[in-house]
Amino acid sequence: MKIKLLIIITAITLSQLVATDFTITRLKYGGGGDWYSDPSSLPNLLDFLQNETNIKTASKEIKASIGSSDFYNNSYYYITGHGKINFSNNEINILRDVLLNGAFLHADDNYGMDQSFREEMKKVFPEKDWVELPHDHEIFQIFYKFPSGLPKIHNHNGKSPKALALFHNEKIIALYTYETDLGDGWEGPAVHNMPIDLHTKALKMGTNIIIYYLTN
Repeated sequence: MKIKLLIIITAITLSQLVATDFTITRLKYGGGGDWYSDPSSLPNLLDFLQNETNIKTASKEIKASIGSSDFYNNSYYYITGHGKINFSNNEINILRDVLLNGAFLHADDNYGMDQSFREEMKKVFPEKDWVELPHDHEIFQIFYKFPSGLPKIHNHNGKSPKALALFHNEKIIALYTYETDLGDGWEGPAVHNMPIDLHTKALKMGTNIIIYYLTN
């Protein structure tokens, strides 16, 4: 697993202390869900991160199944989709181990994965419960300001968006952005007929999540 990037936040800029390119690993999974949905989302987010901060990023995401050789080349994981998610027993054990040892998982509900994702994560961490982050949490203030919490990017059921977290030793190891659909917002505005302001908000929130991971 790569050494975690260290960056300093000032009021003006970010400076990396480790000379390596940040990237995101999109997790493949069984169960029938479309793990590959929103294909331009992560490249767009990585591009925005590099252009708007001093964080040097890779141009492409990594795509890996849990436990594959590529899986261990990174420690920032992303999972999304519309359908069912299923982890094997081996994947459950591996995911638990890496998250307890410094890795981070961002799950973004693309509408339809909620029930199965929660069920599978309960197998990974049966002793943990999701905690809703308050609007004044650091993740909403760390670089860009979101005084009302998660932005509502795509209206599915009309529910308010929630940022749910699993903690280990008072540190977030998994973040579930529910009823917001940041991934749709990260794609080009024309893909989902997205207003430019929502596209930008989604990218800014994604940047906050990454910076929070890198500095905690």
